[in-house]
Amino acid sequence: MAETIAVAEPRSAPAAGPAVPCALELTDVHKSFGATPIIRGVSLAIARGERHAIIGPNGAGKSTLFNLVSGRIAPTRGSIRLDGEEIAGKRAFRIARRGLARSFQVTNIFPRLTVHENIRCGVLWSLGYRYDFLRRVDRLRDANEAADRTLEQIRLTARRDTPAGVLTYAEQRALEIGITVAGGAKLILLDEPTAGMSRHETENAVELIRSVTHDRTLVMVEHDMGVVFDLADRISVLVYGQVIATDVPARIHDDEAVRSAYLGDSDA
Repeated sequence: MAETIAVAEPRSAPAAGPAVPCALELTDVHKSFGATPIIRGVSLAIARGERHAIIGPNGAGKSTLFNLVSGRIAPTRGSIRLDGEEIAGKRAFRIARRGLARSFQVTNIFPRLTVHENIRCGVLWSLGYRYDFLRRVDRLRDANEAADRTLEQIRLTARRDTPAGVLTYAEQRALEIGITVAGGAKLILLDEPTAGMSRHETENAVELIRSVTHDRTLVMVEHDMGVVFDLADRISVLVYGQVIATDVPARIHDDEAVRSAYLGDSDA
């Protein structure tokens, strides 16, 4: 990738004070499939409330890293801690119940359910509802109201009763983000949230992501460098399963190793 990237002015550094506790901490994480190493000793600390982007060329191991954090696969070795609690190797649903939610590269919704029903699925567990075949879900006032609030937040109120499968692509991505945040997760993983969008759709998606992740921790994989430099407080660059740099956007842009490995060598 050798495109010229416009970089916004660096954000002001926070005032000196006590260190912010880590929302997510990876220590010497490895993952091999057979004899093939994919993740090779990743260590990373992400503070609570931080917006953190993970970038890197195709095949760098970004999706594998997300799968390790979210519990879809277990690391070969290493530690993954969510709010100080070890989660490496735990099942995905148990990690989700500890406050982590994730979206995927391929839109993952219930196409035959309405937009409102999709969001309501995301709020039920957080409100304390468990499997109950005798209770009508459409009579759960708190769940329906919570779903409506999320619909307003993702700007899909007008599509409330529309089957999710007939939404536009950008609307489906917005709905998936809504499902991801509806359960009140404190740590949000977004995997290429703007992939396949037009420039206008991307701009709207960036504003949506900024809004719904306010006061939450965001970790995203994203190939659109405009989105990365607009949203991220810090950026980690993953190349061949190793983090070669972690820093604020302006310094990542000017890092020679990063430019050589990923951003390209052309002057920006």
